[in-house]
Amino acid sequence: MADAENDLLDYEEEEEATEPAPTDGALAPQKKEVKGAYVSIHSSGFRDFLLKPEILRAIIDCGFEHPSEVQHECIPQAVLGMDVLCQAKSGMGKTAVFVLATLQQLEPVDGQVSVLVLCHTRELAFQISKEYERFSKYLPNVRVGVFFGGMSIQKDEETLKNKTPHIVVGTPGRILALIKNKHLNLRNVKNFILDECDKMLEELGELSGGKLYVVGQVSAKKKKWINLLPTLSS
Repeated sequence: MADAENDLLDYEEEEEATEPAPTDGALAPQKKEVKGAYVSIHSSGFRDFLLKPEILRAIIDCGFEHPSEVQHECIPQAVLGMDVLCQAKSGMGKTAVFVLATLQQLEPVDGQVSVLVLCHTRELAFQISKEYERFSKYLPNVRVGVFFGGMSIQKDEETLKNKTPHIVVGTPGRILALIKNKHLNLRNVKNFILDECDKMLEELGELSGGKLYVVGQVSAKKKKWINLLPTLSS
């Protein structure tokens, strides 16, 4: 299996020209190269987070023992149910923060969506859904669904009706359409993630109103938020 498939990925569409991100997005900014991979500067391991054995097993399958700096700081808070604003440069492992934290808290109930992740591009939505599948490989009762424009909405509606995913990842436009058509019910959402929330909320126009509508459907129920930010310009 290629090295790229064995890394904890963080998906960013833009990288700073002055400091390109490594191909793996999981490990710390201060690192040394070892056989094509990177080791964390932290001596603590993922086991210290007291994650479910099934999640730890999936992490071990990827060959990782130590979290990156941002994971070391954010995962314990996220697992405890705190609202988290996670800001770091591209390639620092922000995606793994919310994937691992939400899987840890998830108690799947048939017919109920417990986790909602909004992404600003369909590519990000697809990739993040694959990360959820990757780290829930030993959690057979957990279902993940990804929904974005350009695909049949009828197929999405059938999926939500017949095999409701516990984790929903999608773009605002498609998620909004599924909510308004009453095919997506968010009343049981316990974790709400805005991936690259600065890009999500800075856009103007009609779709922005849709995003705020989606946010309102979740935040009105006082759900836990995890916001992810890349490095912001001054």
